[in-house]
Amino acid sequence: MTELSTDRLLLRQWRDSDRDPFAALNADPAVMEHFPAPQTREQSDALIDRNLPLIDERGWGLWALEVRETGEFIGFTGLSVPSFEAHFMPAVEIGWRLAKGAWGNGYASEAARAALAYGFGPAGLDEIVSFTATTNVPSQRVMQRIGMVHDEAGDFDHPRLDDGHRLKRHVLYRIDRAQWESTR
Repeated sequence: MTELSTDRLLLRQWRDSDRDPFAALNADPAVMEHFPAPQTREQSDALIDRNLPLIDERGWGLWALEVRETGEFIGFTGLSVPSFEAHFMPAVEIGWRLAKGAWGNGYASEAARAALAYGFGPAGLDEIVSFTATTNVPSQRVMQRIGMVHDEAGDFDHPRLDDGHRLKRHVLYRIDRAQWESTR
């Protein structure tokens, strides 16, 4: 099982003890502002259940994110394969979701850098993408801080959202191995 460690964070396999705090952050309207809706407990547990075998089998996925000093679970960061059709597919995406109390500490950028290092290192990926609704400026700032570049021509309408939905339009960011190496 792959675990990644930074100065302050541990990206690790999920534990049963993560389920309650993960469900709480997924039900938080502030955390889920840039998603279609907060998640139910069942949806939250399903995300964990999908990632457990992926991390075990291929060494990567959306890792649970823990503050090393306190052992506090604060969300997830990691790599995933989007499950919808888009012009940039096939692709591996980097993403994160943190509890509101963990915002503003640089945790998302720190953890994302570790996930990129794994993606371009042991996982052998050539490119990693990230995308979010145009309104999600905080996540776009994380993408920029970790060296990703906005591919304006790649921006797209999310196929799982209805026309006219406030989150329909998404921005696409990319980073390839050479760009990542130049930011290290």
